[in-house]
Amino acid sequence: MKPFYWESQHGNFGDDLNLWLWDFLLPGLREVQEDVLLVGVGTVLNSELLEGSGRKLVLGSGFGYGTLPDMADTSTWDVRCVRGPLTAGKAGLDAALGIIDPAVMVAEMPEFQGLEKLHKRSFVPHWESAVAGLWPLICSMAGLNYIDPRGEAKDVIRQIAQSEMIIAESMHGAILADAFRVPWVAVATSDSINTFKWNDWASTVGVHYRPRRIPVSSRAEAIIKGTRFWGVDFETRRRSLETLWDEVPAERAVAARGAPRQTGLRVAAKQVLAAPSTLALWQASRIEPQLSADSRLAERKERFLAVLEGARRDYF
Repeated sequence: MKPFYWESQHGNFGDDLNLWLWDFLLPGLREVQEDVLLVGVGTVLNSELLEGSGRKLVLGSGFGYGTLPDMADTSTWDVRCVRGPLTAGKAGLDAALGIIDPAVMVAEMPEFQGLEKLHKRSFVPHWESAVAGLWPLICSMAGLNYIDPRGEAKDVIRQIAQSEMIIAESMHGAILADAFRVPWVAVATSDSINTFKWNDWASTVGVHYRPRRIPVSSRAEAIIKGTRFWGVDFETRRRSLETLWDEVPAERAVAARGAPRQTGLRVAAKQVLAAPSTLALWQASRIEPQLSADSRLAERKERFLAVLEGARRDYF
């Protein structure tokens, strides 16, 4: 059995954790049922991602992009549970199958137990924001620890667990924070953030997705998200990341990790341009965070563990 995951060319810890989480949850899965694809963490119930024949075991995946694959053929699709009731509704499944995002089970892994708190407040942007924005600079000005969602998944997760509070544009930033019992605040830099998948997960643990709006931090970020930056509307000039980098190579250099150190004048100019983002993010870090009830999260985990036990019984 092979775990499926969507591989971002830029990296995204919420998808990358599929590479090792399932070996913890279902030890020995790679030695059984070689023709079965385990469809787990991620918004991957998409016909373009899961085309072709072959058996598929769905454990907690979500819908949110494109079109749903036809999962009516039970000889090919074995849907044991999905991320939440919204996905279940779209797929025509019993709402009771919308249990939880499996990423919450990361908090049960021994290597993430008892970690020391190192960060007062941390910000986890969406991966698109990380690619095109100035968020490391903004976090340094706002007094926040910056967590790059494109980083190595276990390192990202440790930083989340080692924070006392998380400001999350990344949905899995909030999911992992909640799993580690770290209070969190949701923010969004544009309307391109997928509210369906956020609400799908939030409804399972009894929290509310009401993101605080944060302005985009750079022209490149505004272009790829089709939003405004310093009064200029880029909605009609929206570009993909790849097209933007081809047209404006300087923007690529600014956003790249490990870019050369900038001169004091250039840094000062960026600080001025990013001032609205800095202020809004600082304000978001000072509002009352939320956290699901211990009992609700525990109940959802128990239901998911029961699903895992059924899959173990039937496939191993």
